[in-house]
Amino acid sequence: MKEAQLILVDKKVLPDVFGKVLLAKSYLSKNMAKNSSEACKMADLSRSAFYKYKDSVFFYEDQDKSRVITYSLWLSDDPGVLSEVLTVLSRFGVNILTVNQNIPVDRVALVTISFRIQGDSFDGLMQEAIQEALSAISGVVKAKKI
Repeated sequence: MKEAQLILVDKKVLPDVFGKVLLAKSYLSKNMAKNSSEACKMADLSRSAFYKYKDSVFFYEDQDKSRVITYSLWLSDDPGVLSEVLTVLSRFGVNILTVNQNIPVDRVALVTISFRIQGDSFDGLMQEAIQEALSAISGVVKAKKI
């Protein structure tokens, strides 16, 4: 099987079908359409064209402008601790992807949180600020970036 070769091309020089495929994919991903047939109708696109190009056409922004960061946290089993952790992370403008919490043992629960951060903004200073903010929350026993 031949390896994919990606190129970056301005949308305005491409046939309209590619923009319509992106639009239909957007309708599906945002749950604005129940299925691909409905998304194709909304985007004024044939289903055959959609299926021909759907796995090969992507928005540039979707490719590699963000990073996924994961933290392990040991949280005391007290009301509101996890909520406060999520609030603090949201203040840093991150997009929470997953939250996995184990059952507490000795009143401490291991929580793993993955979040997406845009661009190169997760530099040393921001990493330090997030670490300090998480560690300062009452009920956070330990916070560690993994």
